[in-house]
Amino acid sequence: MKFASILACCMFLLQSCASQPSPQTLYSRLGGLGTIANIANSFIHELSKNDDLYPFFEDSSIERFRGSFIKHVCIVSDGPCGQAADPMLYIHTESEIADIIFNDKVDALIHAMSTVGVSHILQKKLLKQLEPIQTDTVYVSR
Repeated sequence: MKFASILACCMFLLQSCASQPSPQTLYSRLGGLGTIANIANSFIHELSKNDDLYPFFEDSSIERFRGSFIKHVCIVSDGPCGQAADPMLYIHTESEIADIIFNDKVDALIHAMSTVGVSHILQKKLLKQLEPIQTDTVYVSR
C-alpha cells in the first residue's frame, strides 16, 4: 500500500511538471516574424520623416536595412533566425553617431512599436535586449 501511495504521488508530480507551460520567448510574445516585420516597416517610416536621422540612412539600401533589422530583432528576442550576418560594430564604423542621435533612433523605434501595438512591457523587454547596440554604434571609429 505504501508503494502504491508513493507511486501515485510521483505520478502526480510528474504530470504536474509536464503540464506547466514552457516560458514563451520574447519573439513569440511580440507576435513573431509578422509583428517584427511591422515594427521594421513602421521604424523605417519614422526614420524617413526625421530630418536628423534620415541622413544616416539616405544612401542605404532600405530592403537590406529592413532585412537586417528584422533578423537582428528576431535574434535578440530568441526567435528562430540564426546568427547576424554583419556585426553592428562593423556596420557603424565611421558613422559618427552621437548620443543624441542614438536616443532619437530609440525614440523612433519606441514610436514605431507603439504604432504597431506592442505593449509597453514588451517594448521595455526588447529595448533591454537591444541595449548593447549603443556601445557598438555611438562614436565608433577604426
